[in-house]
Amino acid sequence: MKKFEDFNLKPETLKFIHGNRFRMPTPIQEQVIPAAVKGKDIIGLSKTGTGKTHAYLIPLMEKVDSEQKHVQAVVTAPTRELASQIYEQAKKMQEANQGLVVRLAVGGVDREREIRQIEKTQPHIVIGTPGRIKDLFLEAGALRIDKADILVVDEADMTLEYGFLNEIDAFAGRMSDHLQMMAFSATMPDQLKPFLRKYMHHPLTFRIEETERFNPKIDHVLIPCYHHSYVETIESILPGFQPYVCLIFANTREEVKNISADLRKNGRSVLELRGDLESRKRRQSMKQLEDSSHTYVVATDLAARGIDLNSVTHVISCGFPEDLEYYIHRAGRTARAGAEGTCYALYTEADNASIRSLMKRGIHFKHMRYRNGDWQQLRAYGQKHIKPDDEMEKKISMMMTKKNAKVKPGYKKKRAAAIEKIHREKKRDFIRSKIKEEKKAIYKQRSIEKREAEGNRK
Repeated sequence: MKKFEDFNLKPETLKFIHGNRFRMPTPIQEQVIPAAVKGKDIIGLSKTGTGKTHAYLIPLMEKVDSEQKHVQAVVTAPTRELASQIYEQAKKMQEANQGLVVRLAVGGVDREREIRQIEKTQPHIVIGTPGRIKDLFLEAGALRIDKADILVVDEADMTLEYGFLNEIDAFAGRMSDHLQMMAFSATMPDQLKPFLRKYMHHPLTFRIEETERFNPKIDHVLIPCYHHSYVETIESILPGFQPYVCLIFANTREEVKNISADLRKNGRSVLELRGDLESRKRRQSMKQLEDSSHTYVVATDLAARGIDLNSVTHVISCGFPEDLEYYIHRAGRTARAGAEGTCYALYTEADNASIRSLMKRGIHFKHMRYRNGDWQQLRAYGQKHIKPDDEMEKKISMMMTKKNAKVKPGYKKKRAAAIEKIHREKKRDFIRSKIKEEKKAIYKQRSIEKREAEGNRK
């Protein structure tokens, strides 16, 4: 395996790498960095937590010239949270090269003040959401990215899903004629390919496959909700484990809001991550997230996408997302950095098709519930309960349908006798159970009569 020193990088770039305490490049970094430094268009496909962010930040550090006073690279992310997290990591580039200017461009801040700051000093690298970058460039005319020759689209599949490609398309066509484009994503939807073909020239695709399709160190545990709400089911299992940080996923913003509110009513320390939070609340949430100041984090898939938390020890999935790849991402939030983890999947009958699909794809679910202070193993999911009568019929059916069995003299009589024996055993079991029920009824009636007699004497 290569070392960072094998890439022949500038001293400032190596200082940035060492400042992050990186020792060896991850597989995605090992493949992307040399090609990106050479100016190749790149499609990088790997799951969250594999080092994608620094797979492009390191080449940016290598290629951007701090002596040139104009924007040279643009990095987009689909949410403010993601853009802010990338920016926090990119700020360390300025520590390695104090002449380098990196700016965050997201909504929720004073626009006029931001415009004045940009007009005074153009950044070398701008990191932000597509809408805000488009606004500052095309509407305000303050951010001059027309000379920028590097465009990085992070979380490209999510950018597509939430309709932000149009914003990128609006300004990408006005950037440098010799644009190098890099797109990083966990998946590659077909709808994304026309956009990439429009701006990329003979791109190199680097796909990092997991050695195991699903992390073997993650326990997937199915928890039936029965007729209870998600919060009631969550509260029923929380006494069964001790999380450092428990990440709870819900499918909608409204569910995140309601689950968080109910958990707080029960005295839980809860942090919300959802796309409709006001800017001040978003910033507070991100700061608290970094500090691991809350035991429970309730989030949507979009709000949590790309946020790398090594402190997560347990994940709870409230139902299953429509796109089952997101369940895999949910579960993958635990067991980071080689640790073990557990994903509890709360389900109702509406989730049966999703569960069966995931099982076919290789996920092994344990089926459990927490009751009376102990974890109880339930029947394997999908295994039908066989009633006593069905069990008897199954035995008889097996006797009647033996294949390739040699028929011996008297076989029919012996088979009939065996079947009769099964029926007798069943009848005896039935009689025994009735006798027990009658004894219990008699004992109960005598107890009632005894209490009544004692009451009359008093």
